[in-house]
Amino acid sequence: MKIALINEISQSAKNSVICDTLKAVVEPLGHKVYNYGMYSAEDKEQLSYVQVGILTALLLNSGACDFVITGCGTGEGAMIACNAFPGVHCGYVVDSTDAYLFTQVNNGNAIAMPFAKGWGLGSEINLRYVFERLFESEWGLGYPPARAVPQQKSKIVLDEVKRVTHNDIVYILKNLDRELVLGAIAGKNFSEYFFANCKDERIAECVRELLE
Repeated sequence: MKIALINEISQSAKNSVICDTLKAVVEPLGHKVYNYGMYSAEDKEQLSYVQVGILTALLLNSGACDFVITGCGTGEGAMIACNAFPGVHCGYVVDSTDAYLFTQVNNGNAIAMPFAKGWGLGSEINLRYVFERLFESEWGLGYPPARAVPQQKSKIVLDEVKRVTHNDIVYILKNLDRELVLGAIAGKNFSEYFFANCKDERIAECVRELLE
């Protein structure tokens, strides 16, 4: 699995702690982490939580990653921004129980965490527990088991609702404010990571045109 990490500006100073913890958990399981930044508060390329949503949607819809871990101060803004886009099912995760239930009941492809709220002693331990619960078992099995079938049906219905109610990602990229979109893909490692992993040539071509 290709896992993308994205931090917006207010919590960018915590990027290295989050990334190191994530890698320590998922790399032994055979997953690959792509850190899209922000890498520090001093980065020239700065991401708002709205741009986190744009970048998340681009990565997931293109197949450049399979799962996104992001957040902001409260986690709420990043979650709302991510869910504004097609093909993104972002959950709000505070602790390991949230993480496990999200994988089993909602079977989404992104989480947003509150990286400022409650951050203090033991925060990196909570991060590790969250990441362990996210990637420890097969997703979409349902919880409790007696509710598995209706939960799985609801996920299929939600996927279809999202497909119908949202515009195509290429249309979105071409019609949003150009500077807003360019800011979302301005990170120093974006082009290296994205074009090496993108599975949709139509989306890749759109991004090339934007970058030109």
